[in-house]
Amino acid sequence: MMDAQTWRVGCRCLLLLALVGFTRSEGMQSCEEVRKLFQWRLVGPVRGLPDSPRAGPDLQVCVAKKPTCCTRKMEERYQIAARQDMQQVLQTSSSALKFLISRNAAAFQETLETLIRQAENYTSILFCNTYRNMALEAAASIQEFFTDVGLFLFGADVNPEEFVNRFFDSLFPLVYNHLINPGVTDSSLEYSECIRMARRDIGPFGNIPQRVLGQMGRSLLPSRTFLQALNLGIEVINTTDHLRFSKECSRALLRMQYCPHCQGLTFSKPCMGYCLNVVRGCLAHVAELHPHWHTYIQSLEELSDAMHGTYDVEHVLLNFHLLVNDAVMQAHLDGQTILEQVYKICGRPVRKPTQSPRCSFDGSKEKHGMKISTRNGEETLANRRKEFINSLRLYRTFYGGLADQLCVNELAAGDGRPCWSGEDIVKSYTQRVVGNGIKAQSGNPEVKVKGTDPVINQIIDKLKHVIQLLQGRSPKPNKWELHTGSGGGVDEQLSGDCDDEDGCGGSGSGEVKRTLKITDCNPLDKEKRSPSLPEGGTALLVDNILRRVQ
Repeated sequence: MMDAQTWRVGCRCLLLLALVGFTRSEGMQSCEEVRKLFQWRLVGPVRGLPDSPRAGPDLQVCVAKKPTCCTRKMEERYQIAARQDMQQVLQTSSSALKFLISRNAAAFQETLETLIRQAENYTSILFCNTYRNMALEAAASIQEFFTDVGLFLFGADVNPEEFVNRFFDSLFPLVYNHLINPGVTDSSLEYSECIRMARRDIGPFGNIPQRVLGQMGRSLLPSRTFLQALNLGIEVINTTDHLRFSKECSRALLRMQYCPHCQGLTFSKPCMGYCLNVVRGCLAHVAELHPHWHTYIQSLEELSDAMHGTYDVEHVLLNFHLLVNDAVMQAHLDGQTILEQVYKICGRPVRKPTQSPRCSFDGSKEKHGMKISTRNGEETLANRRKEFINSLRLYRTFYGGLADQLCVNELAAGDGRPCWSGEDIVKSYTQRVVGNGIKAQSGNPEVKVKGTDPVINQIIDKLKHVIQLLQGRSPKPNKWELHTGSGGGVDEQLSGDCDDEDGCGGSGSGEVKRTLKITDCNPLDKEKRSPSLPEGGTALLVDNILRRVQ
């Protein structure tokens, strides 16, 4: 009868054999197990597979002194499979990072779109409830202004100075006809055009247009750059997820993953040091992304931290209508002086009584299902952005440790276990293990790394460019002033804090603060986000919005 010690030793031996598939070439009588795994991995039967081990003189990579279960055709198929396997583990390792950036890029864009529509509604309601006679005539200019805001935020080549000035230019004839010289107007479009052109010389709105331009520049540009940077982050991950492996790398992956199958070692895994040499060699060019990726995330964090006060696009957009009201009131108060200046420049109008169409906008009804919630510290755009940055910070060293992550989590055998060395099953790998990056590969015993990868070089150049944008546009006064010509712009230096001159308070301005919760989008839907702006707007409760102007 077998004693307990002998039984335990026997069990350990059987477990070891099962773990590593230790069907050695000497005693391997059949290739049945190899055939089954080959057909399963490559989907479907393949002709010409050997039934029993035989010599393999035509093999190029999986060369062995002993009989083999592989043919040249099998070796070619295994090499394709090895590349596919590596791409799969790459995509798996980056999936959480890619989802994090994609989800937040889509959510930030969606929230900005909604903020734009809210701001447009606030402005429309201001006219409908306070300046009803000019509301319908102002509608087109309001819509055009906020369309331009959206185009600029989402990357179009539009100039904030131009669309801000265009809005106030178009507003002046309406204010003149309805408030300064009400009830009569010129019958020709030429007179209204003259008034519009005279706005910048007359300055009927005081310094409000300059303040709007300053606020728009300081808030829209950071958000635009932030979104551009997130989209580039997705592009970087997509590029590395679909890396094209060199011939040397493909052969090394084949030797590491499938050559042991040829000897019947179907369950073996590579030694950790061996795996690191192979994968670090294959990802040497990707590792060159590390310092740039690290700086990219750091620069995103710095920009996000600085986007507050008048650099906060949520604050600026939702309080735009208050500055518009201040501008109209300023012109109304200076009406007599403005009237005389218009007469000097454009002459007296041909007096003709008119009846302006009245606004029919119903601010008491909600449309399109949009609801405004009370501002909550946990739901602001700034807080959600901070939450995103805190999560992204965990991935600063992602590309520097990618090869190690793949070997530890996916590919290599655990410490102390028998493993594949590239030639045989051993207790440990004895070759030198090289570091990450191209320079470290000169002594790599498993993979020869030659030249540079033009695709990786291109994505590095893009990262360098967006880092320059993020760092160069960090919202500091000496970097953010918009210098303009005679049309009036901002040339004073302002801090990032919200003060009276920025229209954040003072002068009776009742600051409006609202919030929109960014919801997590379904991973399955994240690729289907539409970049288009939502149509229409929402009628908001007048009592909550226009408390100051009534």
